[in-house]
Amino acid sequence: MSNFSRFAFDKSETWRTLVQCALPQHCALCAAACGSRLVCAECDVALPRIDEACPVCALPTPRSAVCGACLRRPPPFDATRAAFVYAHPVDRLVHALKYGARLAYAEFFAGALADRIAECPDALLALPLANSRQRQRGFNQAREIARHLARIIRRPVINGIARNRDTPAQASLPWQLRAKNVAGAFVGSPALVGKRVAVVDDVMTTGATLTAAASAARRAGAVAVEAWVVARTLPPVVKRS
Repeated sequence: MSNFSRFAFDKSETWRTLVQCALPQHCALCAAACGSRLVCAECDVALPRIDEACPVCALPTPRSAVCGACLRRPPPFDATRAAFVYAHPVDRLVHALKYGARLAYAEFFAGALADRIAECPDALLALPLANSRQRQRGFNQAREIARHLARIIRRPVINGIARNRDTPAQASLPWQLRAKNVAGAFVGSPALVGKRVAVVDDVMTTGATLTAAASAARRAGAVAVEAWVVARTLPPVVKRS
């Protein structure tokens, strides 16, 4: 980064800090005063996180070992970084961003996700929405998160993947139909040739969408692909009789 760019970045950060301090806010979860933070320190500590997880798919495993599923059938992404478990009250915050247009929440998510990043890629890719949902919502929550994350880690967000067809929302489908729904739904750009990239999204459930996106990035020439998500959904617990 040039001296001028670094100066502009630092100046922007100073201005943002001053504005946040001048406009103190209340915790989005408990309404306690929390200064410039979205969530107070007490609520932040209590948010559900994954302590030990498979480094490939981010599902819990003893001592963070690679899980059996990833050993048997490695996905097209090399690793998954997840800030939280998708459970209460993280789901409430995600819904507020996604369906309530609380765009300020994207910055909080980006900061939490940045804390889980050990090595930065060459660029970030925001998972693109279906055109119909982009028009309806007016924004892409993944791009909002990626934009703030790019500022923190000082890497660009590039338009490396695009949807080549609209698909029904994954949340509306049973888990077993989600992979088929998004198979071949993405196409990669020549801009990915030789690049190490991370695909950013809000929630990873079955991993079908991120698998399809990572496959497209690989076909386009990306040499390494990671999945970076705000929250990871854990599989349902099967009760034994």
